[in-house]
Amino acid sequence: MRDFIARPEHGIVWISGASSGIGRALALKLAGEGYKVAVTARSHEKLVELQAEASGLSGSIVVLDGDVTDAEDMEHIMASIEYEHGTLAMAILNAGVYLPVHAEDLNRADFEKSFAVNLSGVVNCLLPAIRHMKEKGQGQIAIVSSVTGYGGLPTGAAYGATKAALINMTESLKFDLDKMGIRIQLVSPGFVDTPATRKNAFPMPALVSVEEAARQIAAGLKSQVFEITFPKRFTTMLKLGRLLPYSAYFALVNRATGWRERPPLAGHHPATPHPAE
Repeated sequence: MRDFIARPEHGIVWISGASSGIGRALALKLAGEGYKVAVTARSHEKLVELQAEASGLSGSIVVLDGDVTDAEDMEHIMASIEYEHGTLAMAILNAGVYLPVHAEDLNRADFEKSFAVNLSGVVNCLLPAIRHMKEKGQGQIAIVSSVTGYGGLPTGAAYGATKAALINMTESLKFDLDKMGIRIQLVSPGFVDTPATRKNAFPMPALVSVEEAARQIAAGLKSQVFEITFPKRFTTMLKLGRLLPYSAYFALVNRATGWRERPPLAGHHPATPHPAE
């Protein structure tokens, strides 16, 4: 039996974190394929601009702005989709932030914000989405994680921890959701050229554009794969790296990033770039 694949005729697609980066590009991509897409983010102005940009496409974009860290906000958005815009066929939970962490200058706020947006923010969207899909007996969910969730990397103690949690959560939920007729997929991008990554002063291997990221994700959503990951050669290398003994893994990461040779944090210290939404 093949897993459910949401088509435009099945209902609306909901994308969180859609005001920029991957979420924005994916909203335009799916609207161009005829989907009705509900977009969510805190920036109302950016979402309205996105809606206007999609005006000539075969599909459409509905602005439902809100803060993913506010569970009540997400419940209201789900109610708006259900009672004003139609059946939720697909939820793409993409909102995320990357805040670099240095052990020499730990900041509780960096962890709290990262966990609130990247992890709790996904859960706040996931619960009402699953409840709606359960009643309909079908649906499709994509959780946007990152290959930084495969293993620890310098400056990634907060961001990487949330992405690792999303990987485990998505894998764990699949067992029960399969029985409910709800398809769940994991999206694990490598480095993507977004406003966040452009601030990094380091080379980013195998960097892809947001348009290419959107193309890869859109194609993966229509396939039968569980994990949508790209670019394949780079992400496969990172995944295989976790099969190494810890001594070899830490040595490999130190050599690849040059981190051991870097001086301890003193004042401003640029972060190792991480794949970001």
